[in-house]
Amino acid sequence: MKTTKLFFHVAIIIAITAVTLSSCKKDKLEKGSMDYTSVSNLSDDELNVEQVSNESMEDVEGFLNYQGNDNFKSGGRVPCNATVDSTEVVNDTITIYITYDGLSCNGRRYRTGQVEIKKRVGTHFGRPGASVQIRHIDFTVSAPNGSRAMTINSSKIFTNVTGGFVFMLGHNGFNSLVHRLQGRMNISFSNGTSRTWLVARQKTFSGTRGNLLLSVDGFGSSGDYTNLVTWGTNRNGEDFFTQISESIVYKQACTWDPVSGSKFHQIPSADKSALVLFGYNSDLQPITGDECPTHYRIDWQNGTYTGTRFIPLP
Repeated sequence: MKTTKLFFHVAIIIAITAVTLSSCKKDKLEKGSMDYTSVSNLSDDELNVEQVSNESMEDVEGFLNYQGNDNFKSGGRVPCNATVDSTEVVNDTITIYITYDGLSCNGRRYRTGQVEIKKRVGTHFGRPGASVQIRHIDFTVSAPNGSRAMTINSSKIFTNVTGGFVFMLGHNGFNSLVHRLQGRMNISFSNGTSRTWLVARQKTFSGTRGNLLLSVDGFGSSGDYTNLVTWGTNRNGEDFFTQISESIVYKQACTWDPVSGSKFHQIPSADKSALVLFGYNSDLQPITGDECPTHYRIDWQNGTYTGTRFIPLP
């Protein structure tokens, strides 16, 4: 189980950093390089894609709230700058398309393309264990000015583990909602690079409307690696594995930015890794109280070289 390896690598990072900073040590580090680009890009890509995915799945769930005899066009919450259409029932399955062309409701992203939802007729998504098939089809997302563009094509299963909906939280003893998202994604970036990954993300919602918390964990496995949230190939063609070492918590009051938690990236073939810690302010200090984060921290390792970087949230 590579969970043990996770903590071993973290210990290596801390130990090597301490040695490097000591004025008493003059040993020259020769293995690896000072290049942290691949693990930094990996972390940045994953955070950006996860935030986009969270917003997209919020749209899907908001739409699935409607339980009116599968006549989706007459109910449900339609996202901003999007249209909804559905097909005739085929083999007990109805297909719904959300087509985007404009800014998201929070104004943070410009979106085009489609999200396809396949749902068996008579299946109520609010029931425990209910699931639907989700595909992103040329789903292109960028900042409002067109920067940081990426295109997602994916095929995933979206499961309501506990049953219920987000709007029910805090009422009648309903205090926790668990969703699981599992499948494959291909992400193409504006510079011509692409990334393929598998995803096994568990999302737990808690709190009350307007003050919700979202905790994200990984439940995937590959070989000896467990607790994986994503794994696959990065922009450089390297195989990677990302484990969540401490649940990553997103806060609605902070526009769903990550306020705490950590994950661990590993690129075994290149002996590279990075511990990513969330919840830092503009002074590069851990946030406190109701403060919202602006940065996250990467403690990276490349061979025997190590370092720390603080990166603004996307």
